[in-house]
Amino acid sequence: MESKTKIVGHPIHPMLIVFPLGLFSSSLIFDMAYLATKKKELATVSYWMLVSGLVGGMVAAPFGSNDWLHIPDGTRAKSVGMIHGLGNFAVIGLFGASWLLRRGKPTQPGAAAIAVALLAGGLSLSTAWLGGEMSYRLGVGVDRGAHLDSPSSLSGEPASHNAAEGEII
Repeated sequence: MESKTKIVGHPIHPMLIVFPLGLFSSSLIFDMAYLATKKKELATVSYWMLVSGLVGGMVAAPFGSNDWLHIPDGTRAKSVGMIHGLGNFAVIGLFGASWLLRRGKPTQPGAAAIAVALLAGGLSLSTAWLGGEMSYRLGVGVDRGAHLDSPSSLSGEPASHNAAEGEII
């Protein structure tokens, strides 16, 4: 099933999700570094990575939701996509709660703020796997007829076109 929201021939949602995933993961790394060193600068970096990850997640979500709405009902992809989306809603909520817990003292996050972020990070591993299942196993967001010799998405040719043979497969 091809994505319904593309830019320059590629689905938008998978392009955008790398930002919140990377930012949230990095915030956890900075939290661990803060716990090990007690350097307030590390906690501040984590705080702003959380903020950026939350913004990135809210930007990516509508594109994923739009793709999900176009998956045919009654398919495995529809149910996996629903779990993926609801799980990511929970991830955003948990990271958002961690951010709220830090707002008063971003340079000194409490144990609860870090614990909630760790829980969100663990859940995000599961939802990211489900996103991979959607694309790589169920073919959501993959052009019809895609193959190893498909022409560039910038060519205007369908993915099923075989440039070497000059035909559509």
